[in-house]
Amino acid sequence: MAHLLGAEKIHVALPDRVLLDAVTLGIEDGDRIGVVGRNGDGKSTLLRVLAGTQTPDDGRVTVRGGLRVGALSQQDVAEIGESVRSRVVGDRPEHEWASDPRIRDVLSGLLGELDLDAELTSLSGGQLRRVHLAELLVRDVDVMLLDEPTNHLDVEGISWLAAHLKRRWSSRSGGIVVVTHDRWFLDEVCTRMWEVHDGVVDPFEGGYAAYVLQRVERDRQAAAIEAKRQNLMRKELAWLRRGAPARTSKPKFRIDAANELIAGEPPVRDTVELTQLATSRLGRDVIDLDDVTAGYEGRAVIEDVTLHVGPADRIGVLGPNGAGKSTLLALVTGDLEPMAGRVKRGKTVTVQQVTQKLEGLADHLDERVSDVVGRYRTTFRAGKDEVTPGQLLERLGFTTAHQKVRVGSLSGGQQRRLDLLLTLLDEPNVLVLDEPTNDMDTDMLAAMEDLLDTWPGPLIVVSHDRYLLERVTDLQYAVLDGHVRHLPGGVEQYLALRADGAGGVGGVGGVGGAGGGGAGASSEESAQATGAQPTAASPATGLSGRELREAQKALSAVERRMEKLTRRAEELTAQMTSHDPGDVSGLQELGATLQGVQGELAETEERWLELSEQVG
Repeated sequence: MAHLLGAEKIHVALPDRVLLDAVTLGIEDGDRIGVVGRNGDGKSTLLRVLAGTQTPDDGRVTVRGGLRVGALSQQDVAEIGESVRSRVVGDRPEHEWASDPRIRDVLSGLLGELDLDAELTSLSGGQLRRVHLAELLVRDVDVMLLDEPTNHLDVEGISWLAAHLKRRWSSRSGGIVVVTHDRWFLDEVCTRMWEVHDGVVDPFEGGYAAYVLQRVERDRQAAAIEAKRQNLMRKELAWLRRGAPARTSKPKFRIDAANELIAGEPPVRDTVELTQLATSRLGRDVIDLDDVTAGYEGRAVIEDVTLHVGPADRIGVLGPNGAGKSTLLALVTGDLEPMAGRVKRGKTVTVQQVTQKLEGLADHLDERVSDVVGRYRTTFRAGKDEVTPGQLLERLGFTTAHQKVRVGSLSGGQQRRLDLLLTLLDEPNVLVLDEPTNDMDTDMLAAMEDLLDTWPGPLIVVSHDRYLLERVTDLQYAVLDGHVRHLPGGVEQYLALRADGAGGVGGVGGVGGAGGGGAGASSEESAQATGAQPTAASPATGLSGRELREAQKALSAVERRMEKLTRRAEELTAQMTSHDPGDVSGLQELGATLQGVQGELAETEERWLELSEQVG
């Protein structure tokens, strides 16, 4: 392969530490490289050096003659008087850029219905990020350097970007280097990985899954100081290998080696043990939403919602920005009363929510981390183990030095981890997480997921991080067109629904981003602020309004039945596993019961498919 761009003995140092120490690497024709590493270890610095926007203290960057390099930084700049149109397509006449298929694809995939004449200063942070990404993607470059391109993108936007990059570089020469914490994106797009740590850059072949495997092999041979890190990544590898079928089928994942490494590794969650713990803490009734309609100032945001949250349910919630996810969470937490219908709560239910605004830390910014945590109880149950708050801090990446730092001086990712820990130490029995992955590197995401694996109660997660949802939740729901629907097919089913036009808030890859306000503010935000009716396209089902309403109710009932049957099948399977093998008649009875439940589940799934086609 032809050499495109490289670095020779690059050295970059800060006053207190070395970021890159004599680093030598290269980008070859056809490379799609993902860059991972802890926050602050030098990933963005490496990209700036390769892009030529930062001069290294020593060493040099080599570029093939005539090579065109494009870079996306984490800093999005908006100048007064500059429009979306001028930033993305410049002063080119419309007939010229509108006839370019690539430009049309980028505008449709990233900017949706955003007004091209809107001023950049009027946009939200998420919208501005999309504009900068679109500006780069419409250019004709040979090497693209992307620093956190998935920030502010929802699940559909991330899926679109992955498909666009793969399609674009599969049919032409050139290369991509991308820094991101989105592990699904890394595994989907990248064919090589660079890990930046301790001043060096280690190369790995394959995407994220292959990187995890090779890293486990490396760590297994490392010194004892790496034992905790090794064990954590072995657990991550076990999930990658045993979990989502789409990952395990990839040929680049060396299956034999993976199986050997995880032969003695238990499943990431002991579902039977956690279910027993959750039931003992909560009983069987937790939270039930029955035909609930809710909104703000008399205007409905979500309607006819029926949702059962059981004592050990792990629920992931997807939906476009402004569809009503926050409204659903407010119903679960009790911060919002329904306009119609009923919300029923168990007598022992205590709900705690970790929000994007880190509200739990507001009163502790001038205190040391160790002092804040020290006020809580001396032990905490993590699965079957009793651990101290200090041990939990260590599991979440807080060294002894970090524990002596003021809370207000922590990085965004550290504050988010501390907020989660304080919430757990409050000992709620229902946990709600709203976009918990912001500002975290891949190691800390794995550590957080490891901690959540021990959570013995209902878990409700709203996130655009597809990997996280697949990793820590077992049931997925979508908020679309003002309704909440079960997704037996998971994230793939959600993306298919969105591609078919369901949930019209912002369109596929719509522009409602983080930051709020400005042009294109979400319908849910507008409803909360002004009481305006959120717009949502009605599916073209051919049913009358009453017929559609009845079909949707029937669909919700069938979904609840499917969930109960699925849980019953899991319980019977667990009972058969732990049953005395000498009790043949007992095993036969359990097997017959399980077969009956599975048969009823198959019939219920067929009914679900029929109703899904009616509802659209």
